[in-house]
Amino acid sequence: MARKQHGQSAAAAAAARSVNAADADAAGQHHGRKIIELEEGWKEMVEGFKKLERILSAEEGIGFTSFEYMHLYTTIYNMCTQKTPFDYSKQLYDRYQEKLEKYINDTVMPSMKEKHGEFLLRELDQRWKDHKIMVRWLSRFFHYLDRYFISRKSLTPLKEKGWNCFRDLVFMEPKTTVTTIVTRMIDEEREGQIIDRTLLKNVRDIYIELGNGDLTPYEEDFVVAFLKSTADYYSKKAQTWILEDTCPEYMIKAEEYLQKEKERVEHYLHSSTESKLLEVAQRELLTNHVDQILTKENSGCKVLLRDDKVEDLSRMYRLFNRIKPVGLTPVSKFFKQHVTEEGLYLVQQAIDAAISKKNEKKDVVSALELDFVRKMLELHDKYYAYVIGCFQDDTLFHKAHKEAFEVICNKDVAGCTSAELLASYCDSILRKGGIEKLSDESIEENLEKVVKLLTYLSDKDLFVEFHRKKLGRRLLFDKGGNEEHERSMLSKLKQYFGGQFTSKMEGMLTDITKSREQQVKYEGYIAGLPGSNPGVDLNVTVLTTGYWPTYKTSEINLPSEMVHCVEAYKDFHNDEWKNRKLNWIYSLGNCNVLGLFEPKKIELIVTTYQAALLLLFNDSDRLSYSEIVTQLKLTDDDTVRVLHSLSCAKYKILNKEPSNRTISPSDVFEFNSKFTDKMRRIKVQLPPSDEKKKVIDDVNKDRRFAIDASLVRIMKSRKVSTHQNLVAECVEQLSRMFKPDIKMIKRRIEDLITREYLERDQDAVNSYRYLA
Repeated sequence: MARKQHGQSAAAAAAARSVNAADADAAGQHHGRKIIELEEGWKEMVEGFKKLERILSAEEGIGFTSFEYMHLYTTIYNMCTQKTPFDYSKQLYDRYQEKLEKYINDTVMPSMKEKHGEFLLRELDQRWKDHKIMVRWLSRFFHYLDRYFISRKSLTPLKEKGWNCFRDLVFMEPKTTVTTIVTRMIDEEREGQIIDRTLLKNVRDIYIELGNGDLTPYEEDFVVAFLKSTADYYSKKAQTWILEDTCPEYMIKAEEYLQKEKERVEHYLHSSTESKLLEVAQRELLTNHVDQILTKENSGCKVLLRDDKVEDLSRMYRLFNRIKPVGLTPVSKFFKQHVTEEGLYLVQQAIDAAISKKNEKKDVVSALELDFVRKMLELHDKYYAYVIGCFQDDTLFHKAHKEAFEVICNKDVAGCTSAELLASYCDSILRKGGIEKLSDESIEENLEKVVKLLTYLSDKDLFVEFHRKKLGRRLLFDKGGNEEHERSMLSKLKQYFGGQFTSKMEGMLTDITKSREQQVKYEGYIAGLPGSNPGVDLNVTVLTTGYWPTYKTSEINLPSEMVHCVEAYKDFHNDEWKNRKLNWIYSLGNCNVLGLFEPKKIELIVTTYQAALLLLFNDSDRLSYSEIVTQLKLTDDDTVRVLHSLSCAKYKILNKEPSNRTISPSDVFEFNSKFTDKMRRIKVQLPPSDEKKKVIDDVNKDRRFAIDASLVRIMKSRKVSTHQNLVAECVEQLSRMFKPDIKMIKRRIEDLITREYLERDQDAVNSYRYLA
């Protein structure tokens, strides 16, 4: 039979407002009233029960008036407040339960037994609603009993007793069947069918309400079985999907179903179920199949990384982040492996290109090396964007990205370390007329990227020395593009690695600034010397020893024109700084010399050594090798290099006999008056020297000093240390700048023992003692 909603709320409210009035009215009649026998009073209550049953059966026009309610309430009140033996509180309390049980057995249970499946749920839902209405009305009729007798005797309250009747007589028997029906309906919904979600929500409320605020019955009677059913459902689904779907298709389905489970909780399950439900679903869909999903042939994690499937990788992170670290650890390993392989492929490409171009000009090889650095920066940016975007800035993937680039960036490329390549790349950006033609913003951006790559280098000190060497050439030979960019680069290095990383280079920039100011003063000084002007424009850069790289210094007999300039500057300098000694580094000097050739005059841009040699031919048309060496007092190596650049290279300003490309002590040279060139100004380059070897030697020397200092610091604070602890602490202290070689540390320890900074501990094996 179809049921209608009960419209009793207004009557219930009116009855509630009448309680206090009924108490007062009944109390006023207490002394002069007649005794109400149990059966007489109960007969009145039975009539009230009958009317309540008619209300629950949805009979039209039936309801309690305020008078009827007050009459029933007063009857109970009077029966409970009569003197012994006519106080029937205990009997009424027992008959309240008996009446509920009779109604359930006579009316509710027969109706329940006729229903099956979803119809059983609907009947249960309606009967529970009816039962709550009945208990609410009866609790009002028996309100005085609840307030005094039950509280005084510490008995179960009427509402709770009424709900317990429903639980024990109605719900206990079919609850297993109800749970089975609910889980089946949920499985049907998972398969795309439409179910009555409101009904399931109402059934959920029955589980919870019958627990009287305790979720244990809901958990034990429903959740346990439901989770087992969920596990079975998704176990079968996962096995099917693994066989039939690609990795992206599987993940799309898994994410969709997990989202629906979350929504399911919101619609008709208790919120406490969510974490358990998702845990079960994730275990069956993801945790149990991590390897199978990630290594899926032709569509697994490797393939997604290779094909730049950003959306699928983002979904993979979202899914496996649910089961971290079990899920994310293997994904991060795949990511690290892929990035490493991509980087090593670029390294091999660069090596192959360098081998194939080994006979090309140096500029071609340099361009290939710079192209490799550009590709490395692009690779870093690409996968750093993956870490931030696809992998949501997760520290696990930052670590994988860092470890991959530590492998890549510490590989040599065709005999060049990454430290040298990065320094060359910075030089190409910062140098005036360099390979890179970039805007100011692009220069800043590229410098920032280079500094990030530097964080992965184990030999950062090697980069510093290469960069310092190239910075020196840019500053001394006016090759720098913009001093602000130089300072910006140093600022970035200082920010990442600290002041000790940049202090010398900052001093170099300061020297250049001071030298410019000093040059202005010198020009004023020269102008104020009447009749003593040396006649040659001289520009001097004063360098502070310790800031700049060490440069080769060779003694040379300068031509008289140059000597006058040098002496004039010495006098000026001594007037300014009496206690600062000047050491001249002629190997770094440049000169502009005017060559008076027969075809035309040509201005030659040469080094100081080249200029000094050429000026010898003002007094002699022909000079032998030995005469040149005697007059200049240069070393044989420098003499050979200078003569080669002037007689055997691109510009043959001197003629050599015999006319081959090898300089020997028996050669004779004469000024080539017939020399000409289409340009009016040419730069005569010296053959390049092996600067790389010198930089590496300087770095190794500095490392020995750094290791010595670190060992002494440690031992000074520890006094006694084992060999193992001393080496480990030394490596930790120095790893910020370079990765110390263990064998070198051992050699430095032996050297410190020899120099009596340390001694071997006689009482402990493999231990050292500091000697104060």
